[in-house]
Amino acid sequence: MASATVQDAGTSPAHQAHWSVRLAEFLDAHEGRPPRDKTARLAWARAFHADLEEAHLAAPGWPAEAGGMGLDLADQIAYHQQMTAARAPKHPCGLSFIVAPTLIKHGTPEQKKRYLRPLLRADEFWCQGFSEPGAGSDLTSLTTRAERVGDEYVVNGQKLWTTMAHLADWMFALIRTGPAGPGGAGISYLLISMKSEGITVRPLKDISGGTHFSEVYFDDVRVPVANLVGEEDGGWAIARTSLGHERATAFLSDEFRYRRVVNELHRLAKTSGAADDPVVRQDLARIEASVRVLASNSRRALDAVLQGRDPGPAASVNRLVRAEFDQRLHEVALRVVGPDAVLGQREQTAPEGGRWTYGYLMSRSSTIGAGTAEIQRNTIAEKVLGLPSWRKEA
Repeated sequence: MASATVQDAGTSPAHQAHWSVRLAEFLDAHEGRPPRDKTARLAWARAFHADLEEAHLAAPGWPAEAGGMGLDLADQIAYHQQMTAARAPKHPCGLSFIVAPTLIKHGTPEQKKRYLRPLLRADEFWCQGFSEPGAGSDLTSLTTRAERVGDEYVVNGQKLWTTMAHLADWMFALIRTGPAGPGGAGISYLLISMKSEGITVRPLKDISGGTHFSEVYFDDVRVPVANLVGEEDGGWAIARTSLGHERATAFLSDEFRYRRVVNELHRLAKTSGAADDPVVRQDLARIEASVRVLASNSRRALDAVLQGRDPGPAASVNRLVRAEFDQRLHEVALRVVGPDAVLGQREQTAPEGGRWTYGYLMSRSSTIGAGTAEIQRNTIAEKVLGLPSWRKEA
């Protein structure tokens, strides 16, 4: 994403020392354990990222003109390693880093000025309005519609499995504005205020007992035409930016988070005695190999973005590998924990606060959300291997 000029500056030893030293000083000044209370922890994370933006140490991969650091691939990796080692809080709204690359590439100057800085500071939260009851993995079949009336769109329909909708200030959404056709024709990309009259959010309880997802209803919701990103009916091509960056750059730090989690699982296996079991050791060896594959795939996809290429093919491989790895990781973790894995987070005697059981429950959605594993395999078959489209498209 960074320009050549910015990248060249980012690779110099002086620049490397400059940002990494400043980041180290920032992290030392913000050292401390997060609050246990969920609401207080969210406020703590928001304050951290607001301070990070004020210090010009946020968004390592964004170009400088968009408010980022403009770091090259090596520096971005070093940045996320440094943040992960310090256990810095993740941005409390990861979805913000899906819409941000889209706005940087396709947004108007006014849209960039209005949305990017509050997004980066976590002053405003975003949710993604893509999936619908009849359009999950196949988003091109969506039916939520917008009719243009003067300088506004009037939106009616429903979105489903909308993460963080109950907390979001804004939604970036795919809405049908024209007739359906091949290749996602007739779909537009709109930015919708979640405070708009006519929006109803209904939280959905998931298997962990939480309400991470919601269904969202639109009843004559009015959206200014100025909130259209790109051209009307041209949203599908723009959405590929969002989806590609979701799978390539938005969660680069996951590589280092998983590295840390695998290390913690190794330690748990040793201290609990589970590592004495040769079958468990074999499972841990497979997990170790998988986390290294995950790192390689993440860097391949990010490198494509930095070189201005579509990260789609590499990102789809990464998305599939990461989803299946997440499930295998937690399956092995429950084997390491043993019978105590039945204890949930509310049980005080649960090993490590029940984190492994919670992770296992949440990992069930890994091969469903943001496109099922089957859809990812279709994409890999068509875009990487060049096999015929399952839709019989050219």
